[in-house]
Amino acid sequence: MNFRRRMTLLAVTVATAPLALGGCTADRKPGGEGRAAPPELAVTPADRARDVPVSAEVGTSVKGGRVTSVRLTDDKGGQVAAEPREDGSGWVPSAPLKPRRTYTAEVTATGDSGKTTTRKTTFTTMPKSTKPAITSTLYFAGNRTYGTAMPVTVAFDPPIPKEARAAVQRRLFVKTDPPQPGVWSWVSDGSQVYYRAPDFWRPGTTISFRAGLEGLPIGKEYVGDSDRKATSKIGKQVSLEIDNATKQMSVLRDGKVARKIPVSMGKPSTPTSSGKMVIMEKHEFTTFDTRGSADPYVVDVEDAQRLTWGGEFIHAAPWSVGDQGNTNVSHGCTNVSNEAADWLMGVTQVGDLVTIKGTEVQLDEGNGWTAWNVSWDKYVKGSALPVPAGLAPSPMQLPHPGAVAGGSPAPVPSVRGG
Repeated sequence: MNFRRRMTLLAVTVATAPLALGGCTADRKPGGEGRAAPPELAVTPADRARDVPVSAEVGTSVKGGRVTSVRLTDDKGGQVAAEPREDGSGWVPSAPLKPRRTYTAEVTATGDSGKTTTRKTTFTTMPKSTKPAITSTLYFAGNRTYGTAMPVTVAFDPPIPKEARAAVQRRLFVKTDPPQPGVWSWVSDGSQVYYRAPDFWRPGTTISFRAGLEGLPIGKEYVGDSDRKATSKIGKQVSLEIDNATKQMSVLRDGKVARKIPVSMGKPSTPTSSGKMVIMEKHEFTTFDTRGSADPYVVDVEDAQRLTWGGEFIHAAPWSVGDQGNTNVSHGCTNVSNEAADWLMGVTQVGDLVTIKGTEVQLDEGNGWTAWNVSWDKYVKGSALPVPAGLAPSPMQLPHPGAVAGGSPAPVPSVRGG
């Protein structure tokens, strides 16, 4: 992809069954219940392990019971906060461990009989890695309000090779309140990964994200660069639908058309992309500079909203007002009047869905946040880990994201439109 960027304690249930009636009960010996075996528990890292990555977590494997206590401490006796994975496979420190430090994990599992097993492991982390770090960019800032189509997006430079994606994906954590589970999906070249639910986010949902990548071994050559967290909310239901056949934009609030706006899109030589896009940025003022391209120009624009990495925006274009509603004259952007552009800036949010149809070309994968530009069945194929069973879109087919109810460092503008 050649687009430029500037860019889971557990309750213990003791089952008591009534005594069975029959001849075999005569062979039962008093106290037999006490012979129940304790649970089998294995813990990682291995005891006395050295050169453990700072991204390490306490792995647990239990047979005949469940983990009921995990205590992780450092070599100064301080307790290290950690959270369990949803699948119970481990406990993840809430922050990266420190280099060249010794940690002790004490894990207790309780069996169905009530018996417990405790394992302790002590390990030492490695020195700060000298391997180059893969740069990760999180396109989900904290304390913001996003639209209902907002995918949590992480970009990587260089891209993550296919064989390393599962390890990276296991360190990307998302919590939603109220719960609305989703799936991670990778762009084919590994340069971006998106997280979204089968349906659009419900307005008012709080999304908390953590990329626990610092020091994570990524393949043989690289490590992860840093640990990042962000919590934001989903706002009102807004979406835009743009039809090349009518040269009209429909602005929908809560699934109802609030306004229609005449538009002029890309001329045949520089067509606008058709597809499902997401508003990525909003600028009250910016400059499009395409010097060095086959069609060089510099133009100042107001009220610009980015849709693609390739440089397609919705923006004010007073010079094309006479063409808006009837003729496409832009370099790929969607032109609207000054008044309409200003009004849109007060209505839309980063993360709102924009659907464009009827143009000469289709939106390319990864040209922007394209998580909604494929079917759910195709989207989940991009996950490097198994997808939770039964996770699927609502059977009710509604026309707009508002009805479904389900930033960021800016890239260097690669601008076609004007």
